[in-house]
Amino acid sequence: MRLIDDSVTDFERLRQTFQWQIPEVLNIAEEVCDRHTDHNDRPALFCENQSRDKAVYTFGQIKALSNRLANALTGLGVKSQDRVAIILSQRVETALAHLACYKIGAIALPLSILFGPDALSYRLEDSGAAVVITDAAQLDAIQELQPELPELKQVIGVRCGDPQMEFWQVLERGSDRPPGIRTRADDPALLIYTSGTTGPPKGALVAHRAILGNLTGFELSHDFFPQSGDLFWTPADWAWTGGLWDALLPAWYYAKPVLAYEGGKFDPEKACDLMGRYRVRNAFIPPTALKMMRPLHGIQEKYGVKLRSVMSAGEQVGAELIHWGREALGLTINEMWGQTEFNYLVGNCAAIMEVRPGAMGKPYPGHTVDVIDPQGRILPDGETGELAARVGDPVMFLGYWQKPEAMRDKIIGEWFCTGDVGYRDADGYLWFVGRRDDVISSAGYRIGPGEIENCLLKHPAVLQAAVIGKPDALRGNIVKAFIVLAAGHAPTQQLKADIQAAVKSRLAAFEYPREIEFIEALPMTTTGKVRRIELRRREGS
Repeated sequence: MRLIDDSVTDFERLRQTFQWQIPEVLNIAEEVCDRHTDHNDRPALFCENQSRDKAVYTFGQIKALSNRLANALTGLGVKSQDRVAIILSQRVETALAHLACYKIGAIALPLSILFGPDALSYRLEDSGAAVVITDAAQLDAIQELQPELPELKQVIGVRCGDPQMEFWQVLERGSDRPPGIRTRADDPALLIYTSGTTGPPKGALVAHRAILGNLTGFELSHDFFPQSGDLFWTPADWAWTGGLWDALLPAWYYAKPVLAYEGGKFDPEKACDLMGRYRVRNAFIPPTALKMMRPLHGIQEKYGVKLRSVMSAGEQVGAELIHWGREALGLTINEMWGQTEFNYLVGNCAAIMEVRPGAMGKPYPGHTVDVIDPQGRILPDGETGELAARVGDPVMFLGYWQKPEAMRDKIIGEWFCTGDVGYRDADGYLWFVGRRDDVISSAGYRIGPGEIENCLLKHPAVLQAAVIGKPDALRGNIVKAFIVLAAGHAPTQQLKADIQAAVKSRLAAFEYPREIEFIEALPMTTTGKVRRIELRRREGS
């Protein structure tokens, strides 16, 4: 059942009439799995890995297996609000671990398999994780860290060979009966660490109610999800908000199947082959992955990709990718904007609203987002300020783990300050300018990197681009671009000049990159966001 009435085709009317109905007792596992009793025999998860090993799990199987794991964890001494770290890729064990945690009131702590020992150690120590569930590839690293983590009592390994700690053997020790734990809507369910684009990662504590808070945006960003035949996939790691909260959990809320693929590093050809073979209809594909898909030809014809909806978020999508999506995928990519702390707030819905290429969209029903000044006052149309969300929203997180001062610093009156800078146009569309720390001040001009990066992507030689401000004695800062070249193009002075001229002719003289550096790869977070902070450090800014 949708939260949004699909008979209403006026976006503004939906926003004006929608009201949240959040029950006092709420559990994510119940909402996304256990209540689907009429779907016990229907596929919930299609699993495939690089070797093309395949498996299918029904909703009934997922329910029974997650019950077993939940009871097994209780038998190991896991209690309500204990943190359970889940260091796994897209696979059935990951989903079962999440549901099991929710069912017993424990707090799931998803961590990327790409994290090195320092990143893992920081998060495991900061969270005080009591249990780690991981795979054989990560097991040695976790066991080496364990002596330094006094609160870590148990390590469980998938296919690890040790019967005392092997995932499936541990699971079999538990009953398949429901654990019978009742959680409240405001109880914590998830501790997910921010990307750390501008500083040390902070743990955002998310409540069970957030599953409902995500849904108005999810439904509309996928042009009225669900519909008959819908099947969801994302290349985004389930260890971060985009993979878990923007894909797996909301798709399961509507009892629609999800594809899990353990494919390692994103490969655009493999992704298209996968979507074609499984007849994927809906996808969350981050902008970085879309940019990697752009050079491919015949995505629909060659690979049989027949997508119905694509949402993209995490970085600015930009006009160039919107135009490409219409030509290559036969649809309009719906850009969405949200954060780990306050997800799925703003976006587009091509089915019922004009999508303005380059705009983030409008606040989805049930959410209030505006542009404010440092005193918390709403700014007029066209004025640049901080994008802020009104507190009290069901999707808003509970706070930063063990950092109450960080939470206080984010609140001005009734507003949660996101750190993102943008403006609102006369029709209510919100436009992203950049992170507060990313905005470039040059010769009196305030310049957002996103518009320049989008312009750079229009050049046929540019595959990826990131823009920062580089300190300059005369102008304060100059615009510098870091560019990853497309295949078949060589880094030359003439190419730099051509790219600079193209930006100057399309934007403004003060916005063109006075310096260009060609690099092999941009520094990225594990969530696919460009770490401009690293580029700024290279330039001493």
